[in-house]
Amino acid sequence: MNKCQQFLVHSIRLNFGLRGQNFTDMHYRVSRDNLKRIWLEWLKPLLTVIIVMGVIRSSLADWNDVPSGSMRPTIQEGDRIFINKLAYDLKVPFTKIPIYTWGNPQRGDVVVCFSPHDGTRLVKRVVAVPGDQIELRNECLWLNGKPASYRSLSAEQIRYVETDDLNQRVIAEEMLDPHAHPVMFLPRSPAKRDFGPVKLSDGQYFMMGDNRDNSFDSRYFGVVDRRQIIGQATAVVLSVDPENFYLPRWCRWFGKLL
Repeated sequence: MNKCQQFLVHSIRLNFGLRGQNFTDMHYRVSRDNLKRIWLEWLKPLLTVIIVMGVIRSSLADWNDVPSGSMRPTIQEGDRIFINKLAYDLKVPFTKIPIYTWGNPQRGDVVVCFSPHDGTRLVKRVVAVPGDQIELRNECLWLNGKPASYRSLSAEQIRYVETDDLNQRVIAEEMLDPHAHPVMFLPRSPAKRDFGPVKLSDGQYFMMGDNRDNSFDSRYFGVVDRRQIIGQATAVVLSVDPENFYLPRWCRWFGKLL
């Protein structure tokens, strides 16, 4: 190969090498621009929405699905309930650390709390607060040495309860000062119908399900510490029937919890 041929071969190789490098640089710039555009137009707004929603659900308001019947007849399987996390205090997002407290759960409040047993989120009713002495005698609740009063419910109040429930269960209204709410008893089922008496210390709350004979509550796992209470359940946002193809139960939508 003479010098002229060597020069041509060298020029071709150099030209193609520069073109390949230019193509690589251009491809890198295009890829980087696309990634930047995707981040600015899609990922960043989506991440912002996720963070904001997370903060809202963690500290301000949330909802909770109800998979079990421990709060029947007040709350039924398939209900989705609204949780007011500002009912008692404001917490640091994603923690249990209170920033400011302006109230505490009262007797009769329906709350969402973490179970001392395994940390599961539970929906229960507060039946005793710090300083109370609680006792259960043959299904009857006693507070500070006085029995709670019970009375029959009207047909309007039990219109959401299935017929078989009425045939096999006893449903009544329990007067838990200052609240009155429905409770359910299962006379044929084994349950803890006697308990206590137990005196609650500061920061301790006694929780029970309204379905008294079918509820895993403070009778079994003990009292709930104030810091484990997430917020107050105030309403049924929507409801579906798991036993009927998850069809909506329109009559329960946006209903206030007693």
